[in-house]
Amino acid sequence: MQNLDMAIKILLQGGIVIFPTDTAFGIGCRLDDTTSIKRLFKIRKRPVTVATPILVSSISMAEKYFHTPLPYNVRHLMEIYWPGALTIIYKSKINKVPPLVRGGGKNLGVRMPNHEITLVLIRKVGLPILGPSANFHGQDTPFKFEQIDQKLVSLVDYVVEGDCQLQNVSTVIDCSVNPWKIIRQGAVEIKVNEYI
Repeated sequence: MQNLDMAIKILLQGGIVIFPTDTAFGIGCRLDDTTSIKRLFKIRKRPVTVATPILVSSISMAEKYFHTPLPYNVRHLMEIYWPGALTIIYKSKINKVPPLVRGGGKNLGVRMPNHEITLVLIRKVGLPILGPSANFHGQDTPFKFEQIDQKLVSLVDYVVEGDCQLQNVSTVIDCSVNPWKIIRQGAVEIKVNEYI
């Protein structure tokens, strides 16, 4: 595994890092640094009304930012599919999540990736990191290191090389509505009538 000390140091200091996950390459910063989050949105040219997912290293970490107690279907999806390629959208503890991350709304998308590099970064930082794909808004998702736009690379503070095993986007489920709905079908296949 690549030496991650520099990436961890930069994230702790409020920097922005590109890193591999199980699905695709992500670009992130720590969740509690609003200056870094604003910079990340500006770098990616992401509209401020578009929420961005966060990455966690455990279910208990997710519970700190989701409205609790979690309903059965949310907890069950976490226990079955995490770590893995499932992003769960649910009601956020809005006082703990900056408005930009939520796209100004009340919900939050959370995923626990199945990738040791990503999990080490999150554990060492001690809190979630933002996890959008490492591309300019609207451009193709990079599943391999060589697919990352070099212009984007030049704008961040550090890049961690590595492999994305699945090379597919995560499946996104919105559990803030009843019945829940699949927003995007990705690497994890879930039937519509499952876990209602």
